[in-house]
Amino acid sequence: MSKKLNSLSDLAHIQFDGLAPDPPEATLEKESEFTKQYLEAHFSKKGRAGKVVTLIKGFEGEAESLKELAKILKQTVNTGGTVKNGEILIQGDYRDQIIEKLQAMGHEVKRIGG
Repeated sequence: MSKKLNSLSDLAHIQFDGLAPDPPEATLEKESEFTKQYLEAHFSKKGRAGKVVTLIKGFEGEAESLKELAKILKQTVNTGGTVKNGEILIQGDYRDQIIEKLQAMGHEVKRIGG
């Protein structure tokens, strides 16, 4: 038997069994799993039909950790990207935002080019 919702405040009081989202602390712990890395943030459009990408180089660790870091960075700037040859490629020139995020995660980042 379901209850009729009359307002958004009624919606806020609904409790779902076992479907609670992760608390914000869990997300922060996930981001801090990475060991401190010395990374380089590059700007490139070479070999990409003039399209600009931000390259993150120098990550040392497992491929799964690299993919997880790429996912976090893509979500930070709300754009696409991929992992190729041990490098993270993010579509667009987002070096400043990415550098800020990586430094907040405890990594040391050097800005290279342009």
